Amino acid sequence: MAFVITSPCESEKAGECVTVCPVDCIAEGPDQFYINPDVCIDCGACVAACPVDAIVEEYEMTPDEEPYLDKAEKFFGNI
Repeated sequence: MAFVITSPCESEKAGECVTVCPVDCIAEGPDQFYINPDVCIDCGACVAACPVDAIVEEYEMTPDEEPYLDKAEKFFGNI
């Protein structure tokens, strides 16, 4: 499982999550930050650092949030 950055990041794009990630799996995209699901080690450091609560665990996503995992996979070329 991996963490996923969802819609609140689209309007905030603060970036605190990038600096705390121990495996550098978070990158800035044109509209928001993305977590590479193949590199994420599920440590949760990004969750605590996010000022807008945009980061959720993959298995806890609501149906409305599921497109954000697809966006991350496409961003990192995992599809």
